[in-house]
Amino acid sequence: MSTKDAHAAATALLAGRMVILPTETVYGLAARADQSEAVARIYEAKGRPLDHPVIVHVAEPNATLDTSTEDAWVTEVPDYARALADAFWPGPMTLVLARGPRAGDHVTGGQDTVALRVPDHPLAREVLRIMDEQDPEGAPHGVAAPSANRFGRVSPTTLADAVEELADALDPELDIALDGGTSGVGVESTIIDCTGDVPRILRPGGVSEADVERVTGLVTAETGRGIRVPGALPSHYAPLAHLVLVADGSALCAVVESSQEAGLEPAAVGIIAPADLDTPEGAMRLLAPATHEEYARGLYAAMRAADRGGLRMIVAIPPDADEEGIGDAVADRLRRAAAPRPAQT
Repeated sequence: MSTKDAHAAATALLAGRMVILPTETVYGLAARADQSEAVARIYEAKGRPLDHPVIVHVAEPNATLDTSTEDAWVTEVPDYARALADAFWPGPMTLVLARGPRAGDHVTGGQDTVALRVPDHPLAREVLRIMDEQDPEGAPHGVAAPSANRFGRVSPTTLADAVEELADALDPELDIALDGGTSGVGVESTIIDCTGDVPRILRPGGVSEADVERVTGLVTAETGRGIRVPGALPSHYAPLAHLVLVADGSALCAVVESSQEAGLEPAAVGIIAPADLDTPEGAMRLLAPATHEEYARGLYAAMRAADRGGLRMIVAIPPDADEEGIGDAVADRLRRAAAPRPAQT
């Protein structure tokens, strides 16, 4: 099941099978996006609500943004959206556009929009290119590839973490786990609504608001249509351990101390804090990022390590506001991971 063979992965996808697919953001669970039966397996494997849309990953921007064909992915592409695609594709950016005939309800969640991205990972792009070569009549092919984890849980940034979580949902004889190393960005893509007169960021990621405004020459909108997108629920990306967010080192030490006074063993508490802060006595250091980029690359692995080690609590200091970079995306993931979880029914 595990391989580095892009041809094997492309063949499996064209046949309607699932592939654990590496991207530069996180590992995805992929299936051919124009086959509803194949995408349905993703929803079943993840336990994903059927009205929750998925991002369609494609190989080349120009063919995918072509609105002139009868089998187009999209029907309208504003000039500013094309400027964003030229600037940031391939890369960690998803554009939400008016859906075309090829984008069925099974990838749009029943909405009149579709989310598209060109990943910046050599293996992912090679798989998509091979799909187009093997089946040119079906090109440009796309794959639905939400993160390779159970719905609402921590996204994987290594193949081992993805397989550990989803192995029982894969057919070992037919499905493929493609090994592309550790994801270089570490958090999911920026999602941008491009259905209005100006762009609107629906989920922060590796492309910042400042990047969007610089490229488009437009001020991003604060409000707009209520478009559903991946990873935007109040509670998401959550570890099993209870996550507590604090503002600084003093507050971190206070929470660790109070947890021990409440009876938690020292080995049950982990911390995520900047590299220049000491680890409080009795706590386990999970991540010590020196930059926002290091924080993004290590965040999910740190939370997964906490769960693997049976920790009961994680105490984290989110990065400072970061208008120019990925810090806002990290803070967003931490807020959602720390939010109260919906009651199980």
